[in-house]
Amino acid sequence: MARPLIWINACEPSGDLHGELLAKALKALCPEARLTGMGGPAMERQGVELPLRMEGLSVMGISEVIGYLPRVFGLWWDIRRRLLLKRPAAVVLIDAPDFHFRVARLAHALDIPVFYYISPQVWAWRPRRVQFLKKYVRRMLCILPFEQEFYRTRGMAAEYVGHPLADSLRQPEFLNVVPKKKRVGILPGSRKTEIERLMPVYSRTVQLLRRRDSEIEFVVIKAPGISETLIRQFCAPDLDLKFLDADRRYHHMRECTLLIATSGTVTLESSLLEVPTIVAYQCSRLSFMVAIRLVKIPAISLTNLILKGNVLPEFVQHQANPENLADKTWSWLDNEQDLKNIRDRLAELPPLLEGGGAPQRAARIILHDLGLVHDVQNLS
Repeated sequence: MARPLIWINACEPSGDLHGELLAKALKALCPEARLTGMGGPAMERQGVELPLRMEGLSVMGISEVIGYLPRVFGLWWDIRRRLLLKRPAAVVLIDAPDFHFRVARLAHALDIPVFYYISPQVWAWRPRRVQFLKKYVRRMLCILPFEQEFYRTRGMAAEYVGHPLADSLRQPEFLNVVPKKKRVGILPGSRKTEIERLMPVYSRTVQLLRRRDSEIEFVVIKAPGISETLIRQFCAPDLDLKFLDADRRYHHMRECTLLIATSGTVTLESSLLEVPTIVAYQCSRLSFMVAIRLVKIPAISLTNLILKGNVLPEFVQHQANPENLADKTWSWLDNEQDLKNIRDRLAELPPLLEGGGAPQRAARIILHDLGLVHDVQNLS
């Protein structure tokens, strides 16, 4: 019997990390499986063969995508060619709906079953896209507690597997780290467009806060694949900042009294580490105008959506300015009780994410659906 081939597709750093954990789980449950696809260094560490690389593709927003279209169309063509040649047993798509919806259609046309791990946030905007997913995706593997009901009530096969970050972050090596007084961490994002828009804002925020207290220590915690050189392009000249590498980012985040972070997966990571976080986001004017019309959720951070409250303060578009960020940072640094209250609320988050094990649950569902394993215990 030929060894089964599974194609995993990731387009951005967070998806690459999820792909790494899923690949490890698939190999543990089905050692004879071969894994290939598109991703980055994290998936590569697990021995996933990557004929296609994700580097340079990570973008967000409507207008931002336009400049990447030639590369995007080239990748779609290459993926179709390789799927036709290799005929994998399944295609697993990780987040990134703007890119992956086309891949789902391509795989379906070749009669290759498609599994979607890390649900696209169609519950937030354009919910009619569920009809597309019902047609082209065999099963949705959800990582947020409210997603399974959303899909099932719309007639789609969906399973809640828990959130993969609950495993990797709720570890003593991180939770035992004691925050350093007056250390403020800055997380400018994993996309160049995010860094370009918000690092100047963060840079000015640092200047304003240093005028109030010169003893505040600011550290910039880099995302995987992001260089200090890139970030410094958008900082004020001669600004005294300490840059910390991505390989120990969870340790570095936990060392901070609080964080200022660009909205994204990192704000859920900081919440699972119980670090109070100020969330900021800016996008192009066109993307923002489209979002105003289409987005149907009360918050941009997953933490606030899951906890159903304004636990992490959010500053979006013009509100994400140096004055607002500096004032909120100062109010937290000046009030330890406020910080404790935020940490207490964040401690409510991990139990809602099923206590970990998401990659293993997802891998077992995929392999069971393909007839490669027969035990689906502990799965609803």
